[in-house]
Amino acid sequence: MEETKRQLVLNKGAEKFIFRYASGNEDELLDALVDQARDKQTNFDWFDAAVLSFKLTQSLIGQADELLSENTDTQIHAD
Repeated sequence: MEETKRQLVLNKGAEKFIFRYASGNEDELLDALVDQARDKQTNFDWFDAAVLSFKLTQSLIGQADELLSENTDTQIHAD
């Protein structure tokens, strides 16, 4: 089974933060957001981490809705 690659992007002024991750490794992405927010040497802060975390949640909800829709469409109903 091929691993799906995804990314979250945050444009902040002249900076661009790109986080790439494999589908199913969202927990590692959240850890990376926390690590980046804790790093005082970057301009990435807790608000930025919250924004990307929210975008990730929205993406996962969309994926779940698609899966539910696919499963509903393929069910066979016997009357």
